[in-house]
Amino acid sequence: MTLKTILPWTLFGLTEGRVTTRWRGEGTEPGQAAFLGMPRFDPSRCEDGCRECVDVCLPGAIRLVPGENRDYPTVDYGRCVVCQMCVEACPTGAFTRSSDWAFGSRTREDLAWTRAAASPQGVTLKREIRRVFGRSFHIRHVDAGSCNGCESELQALNNPYYNLHRLGVFFTASPRFADLLLVTGPVTYAMRGPLLAAFEAMPEPRFVMAAGTCAVSGGTNGGGWACGNGLDGVLPVNMYLPGCPPNPPAIIHALLILLQRLPQRVRGGQLDSLEPAAGEPHA
Repeated sequence: MTLKTILPWTLFGLTEGRVTTRWRGEGTEPGQAAFLGMPRFDPSRCEDGCRECVDVCLPGAIRLVPGENRDYPTVDYGRCVVCQMCVEACPTGAFTRSSDWAFGSRTREDLAWTRAAASPQGVTLKREIRRVFGRSFHIRHVDAGSCNGCESELQALNNPYYNLHRLGVFFTASPRFADLLLVTGPVTYAMRGPLLAAFEAMPEPRFVMAAGTCAVSGGTNGGGWACGNGLDGVLPVNMYLPGCPPNPPAIIHALLILLQRLPQRVRGGQLDSLEPAAGEPHA
């Protein structure tokens, strides 16, 4: 690399200063407020008999369920690919664009919208998690049939802007040194065997994260002739993160939830405030 190549980048760095995102656990969004996230749903705006959103939802994330007086739509964000078709099709504004990206969840059920979101509960994992993994956590990534959209976001985690290493989280090439198996893709039949082999090679305690809508539920291609419907039923999942693909801050947020360093924000398919719930950890 020549001086002519290095000099512009050096000047750029000196001019811009520190640009790395912040993760302080104080309710500060890490520079994602202007980015497109999951569509926000307000059922009070729905009209009787309307099914426009259901008809355009390719992955089947929106469906009608029977109510006392009428059928009403419900949303499974674990199937959402963030295409925004529901926003465009909705005639009443029940679906609107948002920057809601922090949908990491310890349970699959919390990704499904309910009329009354579950009240915030302190979630207790093993006390050893923070002691053992608080400063050094290693990830083995397995692509189980992804389109490479999630891989593009994972690759960005190591750049200076997101700088995953400063949080004590690292990628490793060997499952024998990994604490977390991070899986992308709907789990194709060809990759099921290698995926199980990687999991079996990991030492205890070990964790599994479904990253991206495909890994959470199969996405738009789940259940086809070549693949299953994500990780459920294949491996025990400790963290679900939908998105097509989930952005780097969403991935970091999910990792820090797993490490008991940030609170889970989504319950009953709805995001709560940035304030930690009772019993939830701060970063």
